[in-house]
Amino acid sequence: MKNYELLTVFKPSLDSEELDKAVEKITEEITSYQGSVVSIDKMGRKKLAYDVQGYRDGFFANLIVSVPAESIVEFKRNLKLNDNVLRFMFLEVSKKAQTV
Repeated sequence: MKNYELLTVFKPSLDSEELDKAVEKITEEITSYQGSVVSIDKMGRKKLAYDVQGYRDGFFANLIVSVPAESIVEFKRNLKLNDNVLRFMFLEVSKKAQTV
């Protein structure tokens, strides 16, 4: 399995409990695909460069995950269907970045 970086922007209307539940839901989904979460970094509320779905800011969370390659398409589709997620970026982590 390869490591991937998942940067997720959540709606700013979520309180801290709802944000924790949203991140937990993503981690549970990753484990349901026989993946694992290497690290979670909740970066807090930040201003967006432009309005996204009428929101000017959002809660950012950065997850390093290990997911089987055949599950990525289905996982991305489920992230698009999640109402609490405004945007997400899913990138493969290079071997150089893993060693640093």
